[in-house]
Amino acid sequence: MNLKELAKLLELSPTTVSRALNGYPEVNANTRERVTAAARKYGYAPNQVAKRLATGRSHTIGHVIPISGHQMINPIFAEFMAGAGEVYSTRSYDSILSVVPETEEADAYRTLVANRKVDGVIVHGPHINDYRIDLLQELGLPFVVHGRDTRPESEYSWLDMNNRRAFLRATDFLLDLGHRRIALLNGIETHNFAARRHQGYQDALTRRGVPYDPALVFAADMVEPLGYDSTRKMLADDNPPTAIITSSIMVALGVLRATGELGLHSGRDISIITHDDDLSYLPNGGAVPLFTATRSSVRGAGRRCAEMLMDIIESADRSPQHELWEADLTVGRSTGPCPEGLKYG
Repeated sequence: MNLKELAKLLELSPTTVSRALNGYPEVNANTRERVTAAARKYGYAPNQVAKRLATGRSHTIGHVIPISGHQMINPIFAEFMAGAGEVYSTRSYDSILSVVPETEEADAYRTLVANRKVDGVIVHGPHINDYRIDLLQELGLPFVVHGRDTRPESEYSWLDMNNRRAFLRATDFLLDLGHRRIALLNGIETHNFAARRHQGYQDALTRRGVPYDPALVFAADMVEPLGYDSTRKMLADDNPPTAIITSSIMVALGVLRATGELGLHSGRDISIITHDDDLSYLPNGGAVPLFTATRSSVRGAGRRCAEMLMDIIESADRSPQHELWEADLTVGRSTGPCPEGLKYG
C-alpha cells in the first residue's frame, strides 16, 4: 500500500496523512492516532529518508551508557529498553545506544548533538547532583530523565517512582509486625533513587522511635551476591536483624539463599521485603507471591519515558513534563511477625 492508497482509505488528503505519520504538531491527536493505527494495520511504512528530509529530524532517540565499576548495562536496563522499544517501533523511531567510558560520557552527548544523530535522549541512573542535566540544557537537546536529582524538579522533564515513600511503607509494614532490627540492602547511594530509598527507611525508623543502626545498612551493586554475603555477615552477629529490605529482587534471592543455608524459613524465622521491578524474566508471581514487595514496572517506565520524550520532540511546547509514580505494596510469603528468641549462626 502506498501513501495515496492509505489516504483514500482514510478519506484524508495525502498531505494530512504524511504530516500525521511524520509527527507534525498541527495534526490533531485523534487524526494522528487514526492514521498511525491504519498504517500499522495495512503494513504501510513511510520512506525514512524522505521522512527525515521532510521534518528535519533524525527520528532517533539516544541512550548514552557509561561503563564503570557499577555498569548500567544490566537486566533492569534491558527491561527498560524493551518497554521503550515498543513505543519507538509504533511511532517509527530508531534508537542509538552509545556505550562509553564514564570519563567520556559528556563528550558522547556533545557528539550526538554535533552530528545531529538524535532528536533527544533518555538519561538513566541520575546521581544526586547530576551534571548531565545541566549539559543537556546547555546543548538544547530534548531529554527525559528516568529518575530525578536533587535540584528543583520543575526545571527538566522526568519520570520517577516515589522511592522514599515506597521504602517508608515497606519499613512501616515490618515495624507493624513487631520487627525492630530491620536491615536495608540498597543500591549505590550516589544514585538518587538509592539515596531516597535510604531516606524513606530511616524516616520510618525515626518517627517510630527505633534507633538507626548503620551496621544494618549495605549499599552496593544490586546483584545476588550483595544479598547473600551481607545476610551471612549480619546473621553471624550477636544481634542480627529479624527482617531485611532489599532494593532488587535479585538481591532478595541472595538473601533467600543465605537464610536457606542456615535452615531459616522466610516469613517465619526472618522476614524479607524487596522492591520488584516487575521483570518479565523473573516474576514474583503465583496466587501468593514469593516475596512481599513494593512493585513498579520498569518496562512500563521505559514505555512512558519514550512517549514523553517523543511528545516533547514533536510539540511546539517544550515545557518540562513530570510524572511521579507510586509503588504498590503486595503481601507475599516472605513476611511474618517478629520471631521471639531465635539465635542465628
